[in-house]
Amino acid sequence: MTAFDPTPLFRSAIGFDRLSRLVDSARAASEGPAYPPYNIERTGDGSYVLTMAVAGFGSDDLDITAQDNVLTVSGKATPPAPEAERRYLHRGIAGRAFERRFVLADHIQVEGADLANGLLHVSLKREVPEALKPRRITIGGQAPRPAIEGQATEQLAA
Repeated sequence: MTAFDPTPLFRSAIGFDRLSRLVDSARAASEGPAYPPYNIERTGDGSYVLTMAVAGFGSDDLDITAQDNVLTVSGKATPPAPEAERRYLHRGIAGRAFERRFVLADHIQVEGADLANGLLHVSLKREVPEALKPRRITIGGQAPRPAIEGQATEQLAA
């Protein structure tokens, strides 16, 4: 794959630092680990659910943080019984620590999280502040036109 260099775009743009960070984080995420697996589902107009498969983790083992448009989900499993007492024939459930970061769009808020049947569900919703929503401007009656100085004196003289 050919690497994309956005440097020429930023030579004449001011204040688009966030865009370059977004591109860098997307590239890093595609190269990063794939554990734990997750789904992102759109459940309605402006509402989403992030579902992560976190088998073996309890609610005390998981940490969810939202800061500066970045949602971070991390987990550190409590150690099971001493390994000397357990003898696995096959060990396929990964209980390793993880940290996943998701970049959130503007005005996306975390509503809550639930853990059920080994799946962590994080509810997200877009909440645009009233000040940023489009508003309709009503057109009132005709306002008096201001007189131009030269015309006002001519009208008075006539």
